[in-house]
Amino acid sequence: MTEAHEDHWTAPVANAALDATVRVPGSKSITNRAYVLSALATAPTRVRVPLDSRDTRLMLSALATLGARSEETADGFLVHPLDAAGVRGDEVTVTMGNAGTVARFTPALASLGNVPVRFDGDEAIRRRPIGPLLTALRRVGARIDDEGRGAPPFTVHGDGGLRGGKVDLDSSASSQFLSALLLAGPSFDQGVTVRLVGDAPPSEPHIAMTLDMLRRFGAAVERDGSEFHVSPSKLSCPEYVVEPDLSTAAPFVAAAVVAGGTVRVQGWPKHTTQPGDWLRSLLPALGAKVALDDNGLAVTGGPAIPGVELDLHEVGELTPVIAAMLCFAEGPSVISGVAHLRGHETDRLTALATELSGLGAGVTETADGLRITPAPLHGGVFHTYDDHRLVMAAAVLGLRVPDMRVENPGTVGKTFPGFTSTWTGLVG
Repeated sequence: MTEAHEDHWTAPVANAALDATVRVPGSKSITNRAYVLSALATAPTRVRVPLDSRDTRLMLSALATLGARSEETADGFLVHPLDAAGVRGDEVTVTMGNAGTVARFTPALASLGNVPVRFDGDEAIRRRPIGPLLTALRRVGARIDDEGRGAPPFTVHGDGGLRGGKVDLDSSASSQFLSALLLAGPSFDQGVTVRLVGDAPPSEPHIAMTLDMLRRFGAAVERDGSEFHVSPSKLSCPEYVVEPDLSTAAPFVAAAVVAGGTVRVQGWPKHTTQPGDWLRSLLPALGAKVALDDNGLAVTGGPAIPGVELDLHEVGELTPVIAAMLCFAEGPSVISGVAHLRGHETDRLTALATELSGLGAGVTETADGLRITPAPLHGGVFHTYDDHRLVMAAAVLGLRVPDMRVENPGTVGKTFPGFTSTWTGLVG
């Protein structure tokens, strides 16, 4: 049994080996990229089976504010191209919430219009890095007023287009900086050539996702190591079908490892750029059996979880769920390569170290990750810091720890509004 309250949810304990089939919603990363590219296309795009969540609704609202209206359909949205002539007023406002893709992907589009656009959102978004992107946009012709903060709130002054051209970019804090420039590049007068400087961006799979989607919309994209070029071009994609979100599937496949039994995730693609697909190679190293067929992915837990050392630089968003899972390992584990998680929805490294240690585990921060020493866990309140991935991590812990009270479970609506009921069904 579980208890659902306005501010707490008691995660259910798995009293027997699992035997469940689940379907997770569409990928947030793919959905919001598809919406942006649809707004830049020359004709409407039917985006099918997208994620419907707070972040994706914020993206649709932002695009509507910028002149790209959308219509809900039976299985998604029909997104119309930007129509700058339809945006009037002394100034309009884009509300970003705490959606990183909205904050990073839409300012370039505002430069294509003819009115000032103010960008602001939740308090948390003001702490998330965006300064290097604003600097790069200025260098390709954008007029942006941020009063020197390098953070929201800021105002983009639309001049009816953007010159584009060559620009150096430090994308080490977020691969979304690079994706933002590449996604908008086809609409710049000169296209865009981005040369990466500084440390490598995290999450190479998200960069590959951006390039793949640009090509599917008809863009001419070239990559030579750390230099990327997108030519000016007219985009078109009458229909785009969104894959299930494999990062959102992470707690479900982790459940089989932690609680035993088998969990099947329907619709898992055989070929994908999503970083969550890396789980297929990780799970056997944790003692699980994995089988992928036309119906999806089946994961069967093994007798024990070994301690491991993992570099999660390319798949950092999986860190909360993996850290929770490793609290039940037979020996210590180390997660590295994820210093950039300090700039996500919250400082995920500090949050995980604090919450997991508070429940009895020995978890400490390192320069770029976590050191996890398993120990007997006890119930208590797991604070989630308005972070959807922390709700999912707490749910994994609750499979084996009674009285796991998850604070503010509704924040999981950022990527999976029906998560708690689906999770309860998994265990039940």
